Amino acid sequence: MEFTFTPFYSLFRREVARFMKVIVQTVFTPIVSSGLYLMIFGVSLGRSIQLKDQLPYLAFLIPGVVMMGCLNSAFQNTSSSIITSKFSGDLEDLKVTPFNPIQIILAMGLAAMLRGLLVGIITFGVGEGAYAYMYGEPLAVAHPVALGAFLLVGSLTFANFGIAIAFWARTFDQISAVGGFVMMPLIYLGGVFFSVQSLPALWKSVSLVNPLLYMINGVRYGLLGVADVEPGPAFAVTFVAFVITLGLALRALRKGSFQRW
Repeated sequence: MEFTFTPFYSLFRREVARFMKVIVQTVFTPIVSSGLYLMIFGVSLGRSIQLKDQLPYLAFLIPGVVMMGCLNSAFQNTSSSIITSKFSGDLEDLKVTPFNPIQIILAMGLAAMLRGLLVGIITFGVGEGAYAYMYGEPLAVAHPVALGAFLLVGSLTFANFGIAIAFWARTFDQISAVGGFVMMPLIYLGGVFFSVQSLPALWKSVSLVNPLLYMINGVRYGLLGVADVEPGPAFAVTFVAFVITLGLALRALRKGSFQRW
């Protein structure tokens, strides 16, 4: 499988143009929901919630909401692109173009990562504004390299997951079902709104099986310098999840519309 840059860049540019064309729907709509989470839970209720180490609840909440928006947007970008192309017939056109599966996954994955990062960065800006309003100073980033690593690998992981699910799905409803019945529970139970240390022993053990717990806590460590999970194990689990979803995406491409590879 020879990798040529021009087809890869063309597909990447097309995917970016696709979500930028409807930027209000793809970028700003998720930010509204994330901003509501921050305002309702972080600002309105945050003063009455006490955490260990005297950490403000809004500071605890911001990393989880940032990662939630980033992962959701990355998943939706690849899954919606492929399922729409299935019904329009555009997906079959890729068979006669000089693409290989790695180029397709990289181009779509990087475009989805860009959309996820845009949502995450703007959400963080909203959170910074709310934090500065409540506490009189901005929230400093403790470990920017770790923060960037978790956001990049996490968004690519969910971009790959979106590719795999979209090739499996036959209808838009099946995509929505995966988002509602698989992704959302994993995200909400991954420690966006609560610390896993506050759970009973049984539920804490169950939560430790959830890979989203490690991704969200990795971002929390990058922003705040503290987390429920050490950054080393958290990144190891995140990277393993990336490798697994990459394998699933490759398998979906080869068994789906790209059997000649």
